[in-house]
Amino acid sequence: MYSELAYTRKGSGEPLVLIHGIGHRRQAWDPVFEQLAESYDVIAVDLAGFGESAAYSEGVGYNMPNAVDNLTDNFAAWGVEKPHVVGNSLGGALALELGARGAVSSVTALSPAGFFGVVNRVQTFVLLILLRISSKLPDRVLKFVSQQAWGRKLAGSTLYTHPERFTADEVYGDALSLKRATGFERTILSGARYSFKLQVPVPTTIAWGTRDLILPYSSSAIAQERMPDAQHVALPHCGHVPMIDDPELIVRVIKNTVDSAVASESERAA
Repeated sequence: MYSELAYTRKGSGEPLVLIHGIGHRRQAWDPVFEQLAESYDVIAVDLAGFGESAAYSEGVGYNMPNAVDNLTDNFAAWGVEKPHVVGNSLGGALALELGARGAVSSVTALSPAGFFGVVNRVQTFVLLILLRISSKLPDRVLKFVSQQAWGRKLAGSTLYTHPERFTADEVYGDALSLKRATGFERTILSGARYSFKLQVPVPTTIAWGTRDLILPYSSSAIAQERMPDAQHVALPHCGHVPMIDDPELIVRVIKNTVDSAVASESERAA
């Protein structure tokens, strides 16, 4: 199975792949993309059925093995081998799955899925479904709401601490992307019982927004228990998609992980 994924690529150096969450698109990384491209060969990707990437063919399951297989196939098509990966939410879980498979050189997971308690699993999926339902409004209504300061704050309040930092065009683009996400239902159904319980043999950082409403910060305690060898970082005053809330901090967290992995690899080679 191979499904070609849309992507944006810029920079040079160590390859660094950025993976968004459910219902989002590669533009989620815009707040940090240019700065990362000053140091790395950065590739921001749209997952299958999201953004500009086509959905999987009928009969192809939206599960972690298929998603990881497809990402590694796309890595090969892009000419990169064992890139460093950064993922948010669903993308964070995919980054950890790639790391567990040994298909990447390092993992930075921002509020990754897969570390649910009983209560916050329900909270997560209820909020995601409500976001999906709200995106089904007519385009003209979505555009009107995105043009209002109150509308941008309302639309982004479950995902970000600072939704007011987005422009009307960015909010409208995200709303349309969620509305047209052909992989949403298949992904959420597949993920309803998902838990991450594997070990990751590559340098790994798990960073969590302290004001995350989708995957609450309390989930980080589960991640720390299951993955004691990973680096665990709190992201103060950040929401579920933290790149807009504190882009400088997110860049530092990513760079620390990548640079540490590169240094360790250089020491082993010596």
